[in-house]
Amino acid sequence: MNTTTMKQLFLFTLLGIALLGCNPSKEEGLKDDKNQYFLPPATTYNYTKIDSVQLFYRESGSRENPTIVLLHGYPSSSHTYRNLIPMLSTHYHVIAPDNLGSGYSDHLDPSTTKYTFDLLANYTQQLINKLEIKNYVMYMQDFGAPIGYRMMAKDPNRIDALVVQNANAYLDGLTPKRQDFFRTAQTDTSQTKRDFLYTLTGEDAVINKQYLFDLDATNRNSQSPDAWTHDLAFLNTKKDREIQVQLFQDYNTNLIRYPKWQKMLRENQPKTLIVWGKKDLKFNANGAKAYLKDVPKAELHLLDAGHFAAEEKTREVAKLIVDFLKHNGIK
Repeated sequence: MNTTTMKQLFLFTLLGIALLGCNPSKEEGLKDDKNQYFLPPATTYNYTKIDSVQLFYRESGSRENPTIVLLHGYPSSSHTYRNLIPMLSTHYHVIAPDNLGSGYSDHLDPSTTKYTFDLLANYTQQLINKLEIKNYVMYMQDFGAPIGYRMMAKDPNRIDALVVQNANAYLDGLTPKRQDFFRTAQTDTSQTKRDFLYTLTGEDAVINKQYLFDLDATNRNSQSPDAWTHDLAFLNTKKDREIQVQLFQDYNTNLIRYPKWQKMLRENQPKTLIVWGKKDLKFNANGAKAYLKDVPKAELHLLDAGHFAAEEKTREVAKLIVDFLKHNGIK
């Protein structure tokens, strides 16, 4: 073997050793995988002033990503999305405000401020404008629907997509008894009716007629007591509870607007994901299916959950949202 051949063999040997060093064994690879872990972006807790009113909102994720605005319902606040936010914010910029009169936002005195859904929608829209968010995906639950649809009606082009979670816009989703409840809350101004509405904002009603109302014994442990404990902390005064009474009294204005919102959906055909807890007895699953009459291309998922599906099935809801938005090019 000549000198040149020996040098070539030596070089090939060194190259082989180097390549082996770059390819760890299967066992080593598995060991490395076990040491890997995932950390979502941090959530920040923020206040901003609008017309001397202080509004609170949670924010997470890069502003370079598309924005998702999470609109909460009754009797909750942005706290209801505490688990959902980190699941979304790796992929999206997430904003979750507290309604005026809810959570950490100002609770203006209801004896001098009349609480209506127009008022709540106006302040929420001003918050979004102040944060310089031009377009966004809108997630609505419960009270979030009448707030969100009022915002959408002012400028439908700002809405990149809708995520509808037990957020009613059709009489189909309300039993005749439930429809009557909302109508009489507006038309019956007697003290007896007012006192009845006030009882619905108390501890027993919040726990047993809201959070646990449509859950059976097998899945009650899916609902964290943190949810109602947090809500009740903001319903501990007569004024706090009176705010919600006024919103009950105003709720029939939403039923009256349903035809306008349905027309808006038909005309604009927004990309729509419907994730609905099918065990919800207040806003039943017929309300979810009714959306398909006006937005036939909407994606519908009926979950094994109640009214607060995002509390019970957070992972499923998050995955459905991320998959839907990516499928529709919002990423």
